[in-house]
Amino acid sequence: MNLFSNTISTLEKGLDYSSLNQKVISQNIANVDTPHYKAKQVSFQSMFQQSLHQLDANRTDPRHISFKQQGTHPAVTVKSNYQYNHNGNGVDLDKEMSELATNQIYFNALSDRINGKFQSLQSVIRGGK
Repeated sequence: MNLFSNTISTLEKGLDYSSLNQKVISQNIANVDTPHYKAKQVSFQSMFQQSLHQLDANRTDPRHISFKQQGTHPAVTVKSNYQYNHNGNGVDLDKEMSELATNQIYFNALSDRINGKFQSLQSVIRGGK
């Protein structure tokens, strides 16, 4: 959806990231007592690189950094270096709950912002009424 700017599509990608992150955190919490389960995380860097790949910018000097990077997909990685329980489980429940709260705040901020964009579009369509 590219109406007037890339703002709505950027917010949409942010909501996609938040949704994927919510699923991964929920899986980690659900498997907190599963033996030998290793916690997973969503790589924000890959999402950021994907957004940069779609950014259209002109380089005025060859020494400037190119915005066209190798496209990557959202990556869910396993945190294999951590073991919090004696049964080999790698989930730290306190950390996961903290990440869950952070992700919820992030999702709420994005959804409020996209809601504001749609309300602005509605106002324009109605002629400012």
